[in-house]
Amino acid sequence: MAMTMKLNIVSAEKEIFSNLAEMVIAPGEMGDLGIMPQHAQLLSTLKAGEVIITEQGGNQESIYISGGLLEVQPHVVTILSDTALRASDLDEGAAQEAKQRAEEMLGDQDSEIDFAAAEAQLAEAIAQLRMIENLRKKKGGH
Repeated sequence: MAMTMKLNIVSAEKEIFSNLAEMVIAPGEMGDLGIMPQHAQLLSTLKAGEVIITEQGGNQESIYISGGLLEVQPHVVTILSDTALRASDLDEGAAQEAKQRAEEMLGDQDSEIDFAAAEAQLAEAIAQLRMIENLRKKKGGH
């Protein structure tokens, strides 16, 4: 039996995942972070993207996060994110609309918008769409 660690993924609204995992891959600000049992303690910021979880027994699950923090302790890994959604809960139409709105806001030179907020919304929408596309490829879809 493979070694495991406790993984908790928590959004601002609720706990999304709490189970044993053999491995976690998270989208770190400077690149993807692969965490396995007995990893050195670590605290890192995360960007919007896909968290890939290899659960005990080898089953894989994907969870979208909007960014956040990753904390690795000796036997527990915790991911805190404002938004966290299981792959099955992603809405491609809503992500496309959010992307379009953010692009329009950034393209409107006359409006008084918060460019940082618009860019963050655009990055989140693109990350969701990228994750949806990757999941399609894994399933053999188009």
